[in-house]
Amino acid sequence: MNFQLSEEHEMIRKMVRDFATKEVAPTAEERDENETFDMAIFDKMAELGLTGIPWPEEYGGIGSDYLAYCIAVEELSRVDASVGVVLSAHTSLAGWPVYTFGTEEQKKKYLRPMAEGKKIGAYGLTEPAAGSDAGSMKTTAKEDGDHYVLNGSKIFITNGGIADTYVVFAVTDPESKHKGTTAFIVEKDFEGFSVGKKEKKLGIRSSPTTEIIFDNCRVPKENMLGELGQGFKIAMQTLDGGRNGIAAQAVGIAQGAMDAAVGYAKEREQFGKPIAANQGVSFKLADMATQIEASRLLTYQAAWLETNKLSYSKESAMAKLMAGDTAMKVTVEAVQVFGGYGYTKDYPVERYMRDAKITQIYEGTQEIQRLVISRMVTK
Repeated sequence: MNFQLSEEHEMIRKMVRDFATKEVAPTAEERDENETFDMAIFDKMAELGLTGIPWPEEYGGIGSDYLAYCIAVEELSRVDASVGVVLSAHTSLAGWPVYTFGTEEQKKKYLRPMAEGKKIGAYGLTEPAAGSDAGSMKTTAKEDGDHYVLNGSKIFITNGGIADTYVVFAVTDPESKHKGTTAFIVEKDFEGFSVGKKEKKLGIRSSPTTEIIFDNCRVPKENMLGELGQGFKIAMQTLDGGRNGIAAQAVGIAQGAMDAAVGYAKEREQFGKPIAANQGVSFKLADMATQIEASRLLTYQAAWLETNKLSYSKESAMAKLMAGDTAMKVTVEAVQVFGGYGYTKDYPVERYMRDAKITQIYEGTQEIQRLVISRMVTK
């Protein structure tokens, strides 16, 4: 057992941290305030190879692994969780199912441009009446000659509106329930596809979240992903890897909030000494550091298991559960360390706190993570 990162992983961490500090952090507050996505940042990530970290070079990636990918999401989220989740959804939710279940033609046509950062990916599973209960989806796909015709809508789509390629799930056989769902690759320019309402959110405000609509959307049969009726399996396995990305995002948010709190506690003086010298504050920082490191180790373990093609469903659920709760606890305490200033937009900790909440919700709520874990430890 080796807890030391490889030279490659450390190099990727340094590269992403430098990029995040110089290119992402300076405009994070402005983008959050204006709810705007900066395509130039994504383009620069593509130039650095960040948009295809775990994918083989033959498909446009850099041939690294899922641990490197999680490190990148963590470092981006350390300064801006919105940028972190754009990369996470692009890689884990859109790229992964195409790489894992796609045909060779689909990988060349869709995975390569996503890996190269020429196109952005997204994932469509959640519906107004199908959140945690994904099996209750109403979007349908009916065979029509050499196409499937999709009707329905999906909500809470990360990268909605800016994505070119959507991995979408629809019911092809209503009588078969979970076994009657099929996955499709949908292009933004397909007839009958449109982007609906853009959500106004508490946090990750510069990451676009939208509805997508299918009104007799015609999808070629060759764009079926995996086999007919395999959609629910693909969706659930994709979410396992997605949880690793969100766990990494949560670790990054927590680390960024703690860094800010430590810096402030060392500078802010009360009663003639820095507030870091007071146990009431220093013990908060100690708890933050411990919770973050525990979350990081769980996240890296899950990413390592995924890289080595070992079972990681339970570990990814644990990582996401622990890291999401840690992000919320740490950011709340960071605001407390700042006192009244923490409640203002003069400092970034209020943004970290707003961003943290979503890590307890998407890619499966904390309640769903506990359900996954409990089922696996009692089976």
